[in-house]
Amino acid sequence: MALKIYGIPRSRAIRNIWACEEGGVAYDLVPTLWTDGGTRTPEFLRINPNGTVPALEDDGFPMFESLAMNLYIAKHKAKGLWPADPHGEGQVFQWTLWAATELEPANIGYVVQTVYTPPEKQDPAAIAAAWEKMHKPLGVLDGHLAGRAHLLGDGFTIADLNVAAIVMGTWMNKADFSPWKNTHAWLARCFGRPAAQKTMAMRSAS
Repeated sequence: MALKIYGIPRSRAIRNIWACEEGGVAYDLVPTLWTDGGTRTPEFLRINPNGTVPALEDDGFPMFESLAMNLYIAKHKAKGLWPADPHGEGQVFQWTLWAATELEPANIGYVVQTVYTPPEKQDPAAIAAAWEKMHKPLGVLDGHLAGRAHLLGDGFTIADLNVAAIVMGTWMNKADFSPWKNTHAWLARCFGRPAAQKTMAMRSAS
């Protein structure tokens, strides 16, 4: 039975779609919107009592929180995304939690200003201030990637996917990551992967 992912590509469900596409996991995308009450039905709330997308069902087993869902997909469903040793596994947890606590809060402020605010209402000073908050986490990432192709070394893992997925929309919106040359090159590698290209096309079309 295929995994069920609840959400739409233009939501955090895109992270789970990418993980499935990357790891060769069969999935059914169940279009679920928060704007039409779809996340407030009793059926959906049994899967995710938070009333938000994405959510996941695997043969009756429900999950919420997109990055946690990706850890589950990578370890138990996908091929080639989970490291083989305990140290690598520890790094996957580290970078995933870092992405949620350090990178995503900064990124959300920028996305709100540049993507969800109509152009005529955008405030250049607010955009600059939001981007300034990205400097610290991007600097941490850039330092770690010096001399590395990916977060855990040479191979692409769910750690790379979870961190890169946080800024997928920002990258697609042409934000300038070039001051962080290692991060910029790494993001280009991540988003240049066939599964990422397919996933971003789905996001753009939604």
